[in-house]
Amino acid sequence: AALEAPRVLNLNCSKYFSGPYGEDVLFIANDWHTALLPCYLKSMYQSRGIYMNAKVVFCIHNIAYQGRFASSDFSLLNLPDEYKSSFDFIDGYEKPVKGRKINWMKAGILESDRVVTV
Repeated sequence: AALEAPRVLNLNCSKYFSGPYGEDVLFIANDWHTALLPCYLKSMYQSRGIYMNAKVVFCIHNIAYQGRFASSDFSLLNLPDEYKSSFDFIDGYEKPVKGRKINWMKAGILESDRVVTV
């Protein structure tokens, strides 16, 4: 939704609106919940010539919550296999399961253009 909104919403209803977003946009992904944004931007949009100048800043508020899931869940993301290494993570925590997982925050950090913390 975040990648589609600037392309489809009519935001010309405010005195503060400065015109259409166009292709030159900066997306701000905020913590692990939005960490897939740079992956989808590259694989679903830029690969088709859309948002070619767009950039992503990934903002970390709490590094403790990283979005760790079973490795098998990668297939549910509908991303090309070339992104697997960005998600690959060896988790040392015993719960829920120790071992290889996917980590959304890791992918967000690796696939974004810049990373900031607060």
